[in-house]
Amino acid sequence: MDAVTDIQNATVDRTSDATTTPATSSNAPTQQLILSGMTCASCVSSVEKALKAVAGVESVSVNFAERTASIKGAANVETLIHAVEEAGYGAEVSEDEATRRERQAVMHAEQFSEHKRNTWLALGLGAPLMAWGLLGGSMTIESTASQIGWGIIALVTLALLCTSGKHFFVNAYKAARHHRATMDTLVALGTGAAWLYSAAVVIMPALFPEQARHVYFEASAMIIGLVTLGHALEARARASTSKALDRLLDLQPQTALLIEDGKEREVSLADVQAGMLLRVKPGAKIPVDGVVESGESFVDESMLTGEPLAVRKTQGETLHAGTVNQNGSLVFKATGIGSDTMLSRIINLVRQAQNSKPALARMADTVSAIFVPTVMIIAILTALDGTTSAPIQS
Repeated sequence: MDAVTDIQNATVDRTSDATTTPATSSNAPTQQLILSGMTCASCVSSVEKALKAVAGVESVSVNFAERTASIKGAANVETLIHAVEEAGYGAEVSEDEATRRERQAVMHAEQFSEHKRNTWLALGLGAPLMAWGLLGGSMTIESTASQIGWGIIALVTLALLCTSGKHFFVNAYKAARHHRATMDTLVALGTGAAWLYSAAVVIMPALFPEQARHVYFEASAMIIGLVTLGHALEARARASTSKALDRLLDLQPQTALLIEDGKEREVSLADVQAGMLLRVKPGAKIPVDGVVESGESFVDESMLTGEPLAVRKTQGETLHAGTVNQNGSLVFKATGIGSDTMLSRIINLVRQAQNSKPALARMADTVSAIFVPTVMIIAILTALDGTTSAPIQS
């Protein structure tokens, strides 16, 4: 069996292995949504649960890397979007591949630009404050002058939390409304508690023991800055992943040369139907899968097989979308279009690989679901223990 046939059989086998939906529902329509607002693995779980609760949904697959959701079933798309929004996230319809690619490119660019700006603002404030403390500067309220100085820093840090750190508090509030705790909850609690305590020390230092009059405004700024930096790097990596998939999609031309009533005309790839006769000229990419009806040529199939030598194609031979016709003209009948082409199946397998979770990743998701509540409980118990064990002044 030749290499192309091996790949085709492998893709079919892997696709069937990855499918968990019963055969009776194989004809159910699939809808795709573009998501926003997800920041961690627990967000993926929340979106999946919200979508699965919609009547008519048979299966849900959320791709955290691409920020998309593939929903199989007869549910109304408006209902699906409403369910995602009720869960505290954003969603919009992905009508076709071109729209999805364009919209995701815009979203990735906007997110990276926003995260980069917020990182510079937060680290621009936090780094000098931290350097001041590390180099021996006083981080305590010792006099009226220090109280005024740190009061100004408190206002600047508050402005930072309301701008660069705003999305952490908004997401934490949304999660709390739905009885969830995410990584945003930890960031919001940590930065908020540090600022509130420090502001209380600045406003009313007499209420605190002298050794407890330490301010932590630099901690709030640095946490916001470093976490946002991580989000910026993640957005950049996500954009790179999408570009890799886009390069696969770009292998397929967007038009085809249709033979109809003995005449040739160029049509959009979306207009090509199975059974149509198409012509591919020398040097052109083959638009869809098909079988050669007439002509003879050599076809470069290296994008599928990795084999640098072109393969001779004659009547009855199989052609695959994205491969390049070399020096002859071929007339072929379209047999596989849209998602039925081998190229589309390869792209779907890449997306499935992004979505698939090994045992370690599933364990990490389980841990993340209880990590935030556990940290909060430990913090509360530690605070209570510190309060009860404090020495009583006689």
